[in-house]
Amino acid sequence: MDKRLIEGVRTNDHRTLSRVISRIEFDETLNDDFFIDLHENSTQSIRLGITGPPGSGKSTLTDQLIQQFIEHGKSVGVVAIDPTSPFTGGALLGDRVRMNRYTWEEKVFIRSMGTHGDLGGLARKAQDVGDVLAASGKEIIIFETVGVGQGEHDVAKAVDLTIVVLVPESGDEIQMMKAGLIEIADLFIINKADRDGANRLAQLLQNILHTATRGDKPEPPVFTTIANDGTGITELFAGIHDQMEKMKLNGFLNNKRLERHRNRVLGLVQEKLLGDFWTSEKREALEKKTNSIDSIKASPHEISESLLKHE
Repeated sequence: MDKRLIEGVRTNDHRTLSRVISRIEFDETLNDDFFIDLHENSTQSIRLGITGPPGSGKSTLTDQLIQQFIEHGKSVGVVAIDPTSPFTGGALLGDRVRMNRYTWEEKVFIRSMGTHGDLGGLARKAQDVGDVLAASGKEIIIFETVGVGQGEHDVAKAVDLTIVVLVPESGDEIQMMKAGLIEIADLFIINKADRDGANRLAQLLQNILHTATRGDKPEPPVFTTIANDGTGITELFAGIHDQMEKMKLNGFLNNKRLERHRNRVLGLVQEKLLGDFWTSEKREALEKKTNSIDSIKASPHEISESLLKHE
């Protein structure tokens, strides 16, 4: 089965890509050999992350960037990562209507993927999906996230360049969010720049970045756009290319990719060790023991130590 999947991925069969991503999304095991065989074809793509608050226009910006990449002869894979409903288990999908025009375009693959509440495993899943899309020949891979909480940090770990999208009304949030934003962002966009306060926010952000960006990282540029009518998109596209070049030249991009690679190895080893340890019998025994606890008098540390001694 894996051999057929590998062949389907390598020949850019979009049905196979969808099937493989579903298996990754729902934690269905893919043999290690599957990823080992794909590895030599999965390291050359550029991986972009686009994040920001709901309503900031990320999907429209993504659509505009897809068009730019196509016009420059590039193939594109897009994964729109959405939060998952705790009630139905289904992804709360954003507005992907605009991107439907690429359905029959062989150079473009677009897929929505739910988090299923498992933000802790989102970085691994995003990186596995990135490997699959890269092996299919996609030169540019875009991860669009919902932009709330831990999810955006997890996806930032999976990409080469993280784009944070804000709107003019985000000004009051910058002071509170600046440490986290500056940590993950390689480029900022102030979208819906026809609204009041766009230039003021851009200037505020540039001032913060000028003093707060760490020394080994190229200072993130700030672009203003109106994605609905394409204003500023050409400049943004050129700016993404320029920032990638700066990151390459000073070694930041290579260091980032190497650190990502090391962390993936560490994460996979930890995951396999946990998987080997937690047999179904052990999980069942632990559940019975914890369900039998009927008092909060004893320390959780004391109880856990007792349970481990009796394993």
